[in-house]
Amino acid sequence: MSDKPPIELFDNPRPGRDYTITIHCPEFTSVCPKTGQPDFGEILIEYVPDKSCIELKSLKFYMQSFRNQGIFYERLTNDILDDLVSACRPRWMRITSQFTPRGGITTEVRADYSAETAY
Repeated sequence: MSDKPPIELFDNPRPGRDYTITIHCPEFTSVCPKTGQPDFGEILIEYVPDKSCIELKSLKFYMQSFRNQGIFYERLTNDILDDLVSACRPRWMRITSQFTPRGGITTEVRADYSAETAY
């Protein structure tokens, strides 16, 4: 995550309660590593915070860091999950990436993390 903007956090206002935060990033872009063409999609972040919550302005800059990066959907989904889990240590998190159709095919990739079953 060192070449990406840092993800800032703030204290969870209700650390004793499980609640879900859902963040939609509908204007996500990256680059297809095979064709060099832009990929457009939405990243959906769902998480149950523990001690910290993700600050949205820093998340925006983090997401924009993928704009010129050649990366497959599967890797970027898992990289985002790894980076966000590393930053905020949630109780649970799911990243879903949904990309616009290309050649009549749509792609959705989902990756989950749970502190109870952390690897």
